[in-house]
Amino acid sequence: MESPELSFTLAYFVFSLCFVFTPNEFRSAGLTVQNLFSSWLGSEDVGFIQYHVRRTSITLLVHSALPLGYYLGMCIAAPEKNLGSIHQVSDSWRAFLLLSLCLQLTSWTLVIYWSRRRWHNHPISRALQSHIQPPHSSWGSMATSVNDEFRRIDKFATGAPGARVIVTDSWVLKVTTYHVYMALQTDCHVTVTESRQHQLTPDSASPAQILTLTVGSINPAVRPFDIRLISTEYAELREKLHAPIRNAANVVIHQTITELFLETFRAQVDLNRPYTLPSGQEVEPCIGCMQAPAGTKLLRLCHAEGADTESECQQCFCRPMWCLSCLGRWFASRQDQQRPETWLSSRVPCPTCRAKFCILDICVVN
Repeated sequence: MESPELSFTLAYFVFSLCFVFTPNEFRSAGLTVQNLFSSWLGSEDVGFIQYHVRRTSITLLVHSALPLGYYLGMCIAAPEKNLGSIHQVSDSWRAFLLLSLCLQLTSWTLVIYWSRRRWHNHPISRALQSHIQPPHSSWGSMATSVNDEFRRIDKFATGAPGARVIVTDSWVLKVTTYHVYMALQTDCHVTVTESRQHQLTPDSASPAQILTLTVGSINPAVRPFDIRLISTEYAELREKLHAPIRNAANVVIHQTITELFLETFRAQVDLNRPYTLPSGQEVEPCIGCMQAPAGTKLLRLCHAEGADTESECQQCFCRPMWCLSCLGRWFASRQDQQRPETWLSSRVPCPTCRAKFCILDICVVN
């Protein structure tokens, strides 16, 4: 093999590998199917299902054209082989060209079949059809439901573009290069099956625990699929997921010090005296996350409990404005991160009025 042919082969192989398994450098340069065909694909936020129906179809066509692109490139890189003349090329190159054309033709035939009856035959459409339940009567109305939930800001989303995990109020979704796996939360059950420790991750230089969870469904038409996420995201997933989570492999899930503190924080606050809203006053959304109701009120109770006769805590006159999770994260963020043993006994300023309070002063709103 001559040098120009070898150089082009190596370069095209690396390019194809990076184009299919897109690294961050290619993504930053815009060398992705989503970016190159963005005008035809539309917006994922506007129509999640329709976007991925088109994206998976064009991805299949583009990826299947890579072998044919290699042959056409070799016509330029190695003109002495006369690859442009079918009758003069060797049997191996003729067979490669035939296989490339068959692969491209098969891909086009498959996409045309998918697009019939407004993409009724596409695998994503068929997956939605297996979930049709009243009041929905078609996969189109199911798609509208998924699109509406995807647009909400309270969804859980994580993972690389080729293996994204999205959890909405009703759905568990896994977005891959060629398909979107989906399961209704009311029908599914989740099992932690594996844990792997990685010393380095693309986003952090510190070790990370990668969890593998299998999503199954009582619907026989839905095949189980695996999702992967970092252990530090497990608590957020658990909050959004209504389906039960089992730990079949007895995996020890590593939590951050903040998550461990929040569990103890919630348990301690539940022991405090509850706060009853005055008549006519309604619970407002938490101003921290704008998702959960503002379910906490700060009252100076530590002195009454006898915890400290000379308490530094001050009376807070703010109405309930924060949920317990946001207030707990605020409490943890104001601590000495090197001395977690002092967190529960410390005092922090109210995030709104700056009046100092301790954990005994936090009341759950009834």
